[in-house]
Amino acid sequence: MSSNQTSLNQAKLVLPTNDLEQQHATTLEIEPEETFDYSKRSQWLRAAVLGANDGLVSTASLMMGIGAVKQDLKVMILSGFAGLVAGACSMAIGEFVSVYSQLDIEVAQMKREKERMSGSDREDSNEEEKEGLPNPLQAAAASALAFSVGAMVPLLAASFIREYKVRIAVVVAAVTVALVVFGWLGAVLGKAPVFRSSMRVLFGGWMAMFITFGLTKLIGSSGL
Repeated sequence: MSSNQTSLNQAKLVLPTNDLEQQHATTLEIEPEETFDYSKRSQWLRAAVLGANDGLVSTASLMMGIGAVKQDLKVMILSGFAGLVAGACSMAIGEFVSVYSQLDIEVAQMKREKERMSGSDREDSNEEEKEGLPNPLQAAAASALAFSVGAMVPLLAASFIREYKVRIAVVVAAVTVALVVFGWLGAVLGKAPVFRSSMRVLFGGWMAMFITFGLTKLIGSSGL
């Protein structure tokens, strides 16, 4: 009887230990699922938020530069529209070439890895790798669209204001708000410091506009 009781007591002591080990193992298995790699968002963030910011700053700077020497509304709007079209095409072509180069590198790497795999492993890897490959056309379209959205801000702000000084002030105010919004959006989606990111984008946009305005005004007043 004493030996049976001793074995039962040992079994009772072992069971909680096994339960704790199972709970610990389950916790370890769950933890990786809760973490999320925000670096995976970099590709479409760069094509969207940064593309819109490029469209905003470049078009606004171009309009401010033309506005420094020409007060006519039509000239300012046409210059901004030309900047929108040229910039969107440039962004789309650049993104297409960049992503296509990345695609070629990944496909070449996939071929080298398949040569070392067996037949069944190759079929499984084909389905997984096709889903993860970048799409050059999608990246180009997203970049051009984002650039156009950003470029529309100064165009719409200046379209219906004929008074020159008021027009310049409204463009600067609209671009300022858009810069803060784009900086905040990029920081939130990328889990970066919001205030520092917004201020960096804002001061960069201001510098681009005022440098373009000042240099164009200087060259225009010199009679060149």
